[in-house]
Amino acid sequence: MAQAWKCAGLRWAADGPVLSWVGGRRSALVRGKRVAFGVAEGAEGGVRICVGARGHACPVRAGVPGRSTGARCEECARLDRAHSVAADTMADDPRPYRVYLAWFGPGLVKVGITAYERGAARLLEQGAVCFSWLGCGPLMAARRTEELLRAALGVPDRVPYAHKRAVRDALPGSAAERAAEIAGLHARAVALGGWPQSLTPAPFDAVDHAGVFGLEGAERGPAAVADVAELVAGGAIGGGLVAAAGPDLHLATERGVVVLDTRLMTGWELVSAEGAPCTVPLRELKRAAGVQDGLF
Repeated sequence: MAQAWKCAGLRWAADGPVLSWVGGRRSALVRGKRVAFGVAEGAEGGVRICVGARGHACPVRAGVPGRSTGARCEECARLDRAHSVAADTMADDPRPYRVYLAWFGPGLVKVGITAYERGAARLLEQGAVCFSWLGCGPLMAARRTEELLRAALGVPDRVPYAHKRAVRDALPGSAAERAAEIAGLHARAVALGGWPQSLTPAPFDAVDHAGVFGLEGAERGPAAVADVAELVAGGAIGGGLVAAAGPDLHLATERGVVVLDTRLMTGWELVSAEGAPCTVPLRELKRAAGVQDGLF
C-alpha cells in the first residue's frame, strides 16, 4: 500500500511557496514542477478528519465536509479562534502591528493588520498582488486605524477568494498600473483626521508580488478555466505548476489550468498519484465582468 501523508498547509518562505506535511516534511513548490496526488480510499474510512486546534488534535476525530477550507469541526474552530487577533480577544498583545492596504485585482482592495515581526508573510498568504504599509503601532491603535478606513473610505477588511480568482487573469501589465488604486487610497487615508496618536504613518511604497506569484511576464501561464470544488476519497489531481498565489496553486492539467486551494488538502490522507487523470470535482471559474470566459 502506498505511503499516505497528511498536509499541514501551504506556507510562504523567503524563496517561494512550500507545502508542509504533518511530521515536519516540507515540499518546495517550483513553477514548472509537476504536483500530483490522490486521496486515499479506506484510510480513516474515506473521511476527512478535523485538523484540531492550536496544535492539539481533535479529541473526537470529527469528520469535516470536503468543501471546508478550515478543515475543523465546530468546536475546534471555536477554540482555534479564541484568543486570536482576528477575534479581537488579544487587546493586551504587546507586539507592534502594521496596518496595510492590499490589492488583489481591479476593484479589489482591503485594509488589514499584521504583526510587525511577520513582515510581508501575511500578504503573500492572502494572495495580495501588491500592497503598501499605512502605519505601525500598538495593536489597538492599528485596529482603530483599520476601522477608521472602513468607516470613512468604505474599504473592506475581507475579500473572498472567489473574487480574487475571478480577476487574477485580468491584471494590468505594469507594476505602476497595479499600484494605482492603493496609491490613491493611501493618499486619502493619510489625509483623514482621527488617526490614533500612537500609530506612526508610513509613506506610500508599493510592493508588487505579480512576479513572485507567476502572474506576469513571458513565463505567465494560460488562464485558469476551473477550480477544485472539493477533494473526495479516491479522487486525484496532477499538473504542472504554472502559478501560485496565496493558498492557490494553478495547475496545468489535461482539463486545462485548474486552481487548487491547498486548504482543501488538509485533513485527508494523501498518496502519490503520478500520471493519474484529474478526477476531483471541478467547477467553472467565474470571471469578473468584461473578462472572457475560458472554454471548459
